[in-house]
Amino acid sequence: MKRIFSVTISFALILLAVFLIVLKLHDPAYTTLNDIRSAGQTAYIEQKLDEMSLEEKIGQMFMGCFYNGTPSPETVSRYHLGSVLLFHSSFAEKDKASVISQLKAINDICNIKPIIAVDEEGGTVNRISNSPSFRSEPFKSPREIFASGGMDAIIKDTHDKNAFLSELGINLNLAPVCDISQNPKDFMFSRSLGQNAQITSQYAAAVTKACLEDNIGCCLKHFPGYGNSADTHKGMSIDKRSEKQLEENDFLPFKAGIDAGAPSVLVSHNIVSSLDESLPASLSPAVHRILRYDMNFSGVIITDDLSMGAVSNFSPKTDSAVTAIMAGNDILCTGDFANQYKAVLEAVNNGTISEERIDTSVRRILLWKKDLSLF
Repeated sequence: MKRIFSVTISFALILLAVFLIVLKLHDPAYTTLNDIRSAGQTAYIEQKLDEMSLEEKIGQMFMGCFYNGTPSPETVSRYHLGSVLLFHSSFAEKDKASVISQLKAINDICNIKPIIAVDEEGGTVNRISNSPSFRSEPFKSPREIFASGGMDAIIKDTHDKNAFLSELGINLNLAPVCDISQNPKDFMFSRSLGQNAQITSQYAAAVTKACLEDNIGCCLKHFPGYGNSADTHKGMSIDKRSEKQLEENDFLPFKAGIDAGAPSVLVSHNIVSSLDESLPASLSPAVHRILRYDMNFSGVIITDDLSMGAVSNFSPKTDSAVTAIMAGNDILCTGDFANQYKAVLEAVNNGTISEERIDTSVRRILLWKKDLSLF
């Protein structure tokens, strides 16, 4: 009788464990690419998370911006940076072999390899291909490619970019630009597809699928959509369009990319008054709730660069990362990661941010990194 009772209890405990795992799998904090992971995958991520110190977990949430050259492996290791963003200076007057060697040295020093990102949008924003030592001609803008060859040409161009980046050791292209702009006077026009919501939605989905096929990360930007907003690199920009206008136009390419499996979305610093009249989108809980609950996005949310002028009016320079985490971001893009890292660590230690909140973001990041074969 005792043996039967013991077996019954053991079976019940197994069922309970499976039930709890299933519950976790349906929690957006445990998923990315809008799918449900296996119980084994979830357990593996939890094990990784348990092995990490608080400092390592906080580091995973930072995308260090290196405006002046390639970071040293020691810098990446010191701050446990989960991601690095490279600019033109990392490639100017260098060749492929030296860049591959430098990025390999960064990977070799990290227990979990970092996401290595660039903005290789094509056209006016090319960090690498406008250096002749890397490519005979820069990648053309999506607008130019689409005009000459339609969506098939866009897909081919995406595969070409992915192969180009992968060869160097880069695993995330901060593209596609999903902003809708058909007015040449708009700040974002030169970087956009220059088409309406329907065609831009097809573009977002096509680029996302091509990146998933090539196992290169992509990022839908700049949510909730620039429209005709001004440049937020220099200062504040206010978008006064209604939420209905956004839902019927600007949200659509992001939703299409999300439905296609996009692993990340970058949020802009625009103030969109119909969504939050007091805070930039990047620092607004209301905007992040739209992404999570209205658009069912369960992947990684990335801030636009927190060093940009539009942020300084709303959060002290050393606290912008703390504010961004509280808004719902997972990866904090900044060149001031040394000070911001300390501020986040202090915020967790004094109870402003819970370690559970940090864990939620790091789960998403680790799931994405697992998809990218970074550990």
